[in-house]
Amino acid sequence: MRPTLDYLTPLAVESERFGDLLAATDPAKPVPTCPEWSAVDLLWHLTEVQLFWGTIVRERLPDPAEAARQKPDRPTDLDALLHLFATAGIALHDALSTTPPETPVWTWADDRTVGFVRRRQAHEALIHRVDAELTAAVVPGQGAPIDPAFATDGVDEALRVMFGELDDWGAFTPDGSTVRVETTDTDASWTVAPGRFVGTSPDTGDEVDEPVLTVVDAAAAPAAVVRGESADVDCWLWGRLGPGQLDRRGDTEVLRRLQEIVDRGLD
Repeated sequence: MRPTLDYLTPLAVESERFGDLLAATDPAKPVPTCPEWSAVDLLWHLTEVQLFWGTIVRERLPDPAEAARQKPDRPTDLDALLHLFATAGIALHDALSTTPPETPVWTWADDRTVGFVRRRQAHEALIHRVDAELTAAVVPGQGAPIDPAFATDGVDEALRVMFGELDDWGAFTPDGSTVRVETTDTDASWTVAPGRFVGTSPDTGDEVDEPVLTVVDAAAAPAAVVRGESADVDCWLWGRLGPGQLDRRGDTEVLRRLQEIVDRGLD
């Protein structure tokens, strides 16, 4: 069971940092970690995300269609967009802080409660704050610090949910190897099994055959180990840190397959 953290404080703090950074950045500047976006696109992305989830929670929606329908048009004026972002963040924080975590709402995950939204949106704000720092040319490692306990929770969410929660309409076949992921500053670890997920999407009819990973119980020595401080491991899993900045040991082919999965990215 994951630790209970105060997700509302990092949600507010990281959102404010994100907005302040982009308010002082050329809106046309490209986002290094999201090459298809400019700074203003990044700003709009987190704005619409926070608007969407604020509506889901505030109205206790069992379906996302109504939240999507309520989304306003994207402002063409930067100041208006910054104002909308601030408004969206306040509304999301208010909805989350006044709604019990166990309240059922629609989510795309197995956990369909407000507690899931609290956790996901806090980490969403953090990762995009990192994007905003990189866009603003803040030297990596010299930006705002990331709390180790919060970053460790981010690693857990990335591995167990973002990568490891697989749809039940497909089948996962492990490749027979495992990798241990460790955070050196918090002494946390996870064992992951790379493999392939194969199936047919009931929504699109597309045939899916892709490399994935899932968290497993550690039954034997891993083929490889990836180690680093919690913030670095969290950023690596989200494609915001190169693998060369972590301590990687063991079977090079297994590490290559793991990196291939990480490089596919998270939504």
